[in-house]
Amino acid sequence: MNTIRTLPGKAGDARSKLLDAAVTLVRKQGFSATSVDQLCTMAGVTKGAFFHHFTSKDALGAAAADHWTATSSVLFMEADYNRHEDPLDRYLGYLDFREEIATGEVAEFTCYAGTSLQECYSSSDAIRDAAYRSITGHSARLAEDLDQAIAQYGAPQGVTGMSLGLYTQTALQGAFILAKGQGDAAPVHDAIAHLRRYILLLFNRDEKLAKKEPDQ
Repeated sequence: MNTIRTLPGKAGDARSKLLDAAVTLVRKQGFSATSVDQLCTMAGVTKGAFFHHFTSKDALGAAAADHWTATSSVLFMEADYNRHEDPLDRYLGYLDFREEIATGEVAEFTCYAGTSLQECYSSSDAIRDAAYRSITGHSARLAEDLDQAIAQYGAPQGVTGMSLGLYTQTALQGAFILAKGQGDAAPVHDAIAHLRRYILLLFNRDEKLAKKEPDQ
């Protein structure tokens, strides 16, 4: 079973261990509820090591957003859906993959960037900016395939790959919030199903391809 986790830090790498601990604890209990002592205990490092690498908990929170981006991106980059030739199939495959990994405990499939952005947007500029950069960067990767799909199949005026990429994240991040309230992944699966239906209706690929087929 695939879940969205960070990659383990190198042995003896206190900084990476602290970043991994931050991602795990914040997804489970939130940023404010996570203390420096908890971070050090989970990472197996001293407070001296913590403040050697980070000037504050906020500094760690911002760095953890970049760490989350770098490490979780590997999971998506290596997924099989990237092998589809058709760009729309790649996007639909992304949704299938999202559904596949939305299992287990809520903290295992929800987003560090979304969690910390929602909680810290007005209390820490550094965390807000890093978390927002993470989410929009992921949207931009989706936009590459969506722009190709728009070029190949067309879309209503004003629709862009980036707008659809951001809309995808809007639906997913909102579903993560509902999953936390409900205590399971059902809202995520529902949101993905609605996204899939919307995208299929938006591009109407099958009908467009049928019209292009030569008369028999």
